[in-house]
Amino acid sequence: MPTLEDVRTRYPGAVGFKFGDGPELSAALVALVREGKKTATCGALGDYPGGDPETPVVGRHDVVLAWDGTPELVIQTVKVFTSRFDAVTEDFALAEGENETRDGWAADHRAYFERNGGWSADMMLLCERFRVVEDLRISD
Repeated sequence: MPTLEDVRTRYPGAVGFKFGDGPELSAALVALVREGKKTATCGALGDYPGGDPETPVVGRHDVVLAWDGTPELVIQTVKVFTSRFDAVTEDFALAEGENETRDGWAADHRAYFERNGGWSADMMLLCERFRVVEDLRISD
């Protein structure tokens, strides 16, 4: 398995990041990406202050890390936009791959944001669509 440094050598400028807020959620979300069910993600816009290097950038390759920091996947951002929480479309919610309905997405994401700094229906989200470029478990 390559190290993060090895992967960054192949994908200069790549940022390493983890999905979720704990090992179980992280593993579940990585699995959804690997299965092709998760092609989108979002976070509280306030978590990405101006100039934050972790802010998604269209065209950039990034490294999805397991909770323990092991590189799992390389993704490429294909679209970035902002949306109010209460205005997230069903299409986007379903592209996150975690629920079968927008209402399910809203309930799970509300709980996530409440655990991680706060939630409001009008909070702004940074939304990202991505594609998998490389599964590092089957590479090399």
